[in-house]
Amino acid sequence: MNRRLKALFFCCWGTIGLLLAQEPQTIVFYNVENLFDCQHDTLKDDYSFLPDGMHHWTYYRYYKKLDRIAQVVVNISGWESAALVGLCEVENEYCLMDLCYRLKRFHYKYVHYESDDERGVDVALLYDSTKVNVLNSKPLKVDLNGDRTRDILYACCLLDKQDTIHTMVCHLPSQFGGSTTTNWKRLAAKQVIQQQIDSIYSYQPGATIVVMGDMNSEAKDDLQGMSNLMKALAKEGKGTHKYHGIWSCLDQFYVSSHIHKKSEVNIFSPQWLLEEDNKYLDYQPKRTYVGYQYHDGYSDHLPIVLKIN
Repeated sequence: MNRRLKALFFCCWGTIGLLLAQEPQTIVFYNVENLFDCQHDTLKDDYSFLPDGMHHWTYYRYYKKLDRIAQVVVNISGWESAALVGLCEVENEYCLMDLCYRLKRFHYKYVHYESDDERGVDVALLYDSTKVNVLNSKPLKVDLNGDRTRDILYACCLLDKQDTIHTMVCHLPSQFGGSTTTNWKRLAAKQVIQQQIDSIYSYQPGATIVVMGDMNSEAKDDLQGMSNLMKALAKEGKGTHKYHGIWSCLDQFYVSSHIHKKSEVNIFSPQWLLEEDNKYLDYQPKRTYVGYQYHDGYSDHLPIVLKIN
């Protein structure tokens, strides 16, 4: 059995867990806020992000947006690339190809599946192909009784040719219409995540699992066998998204409980990603649009960074 087949066997059916590499591994998640290209897709409601749409989304603005996202990833990574970068609110693989081109010194490739989201925005996973082999991946569908939402992206990866890590990238249903009214949708999505976690643990009890994403809810330990790393930051009043003057940690990392103590998390918030909040004081993320007015920013979310030591 060659090395790749052997790795795939352990990923899918084995009982070994992550051995934890000699070097710390960095994982990033970033809600990039409406990364659309400028071409109409007949299967998507992307009319607002076309040159003649309400946002007047031009190629200049699209390329500037890509440059902004690449700037964030490069500054998080420094000289050593992040092994994995989870993204949400990405329209299609063409956007990912253009983004990877801007990050070509890091040798990123991507995993992406088209979902049923009404606006056509998906989740995706970038991986440094010099560090990571993707052994298996699939979209996990969320049944919302006819409502459409993003899939959950599952990928089983091999880090540094020795360490198996199971990842899930999520963008759970929003609170639009009211948090209480829409909570059942997020619970349905988390049930899908939990089922995948349980399935992994059933054949690999010591598995290393990382769930990352925009959970559209407060940080809490609500996945069995997992620890939410953002709870402590949320208690300190820190956050990744600001709404009506209040910061909240919508973007979160869950990790297998056995590597909780070996994991460190932070919110990447350099001054150039922020701007003054004239209405509610302090600062807020510098976003691409304020309403329909082009603002030449980055995103309405801040990225989060996980290091596994």
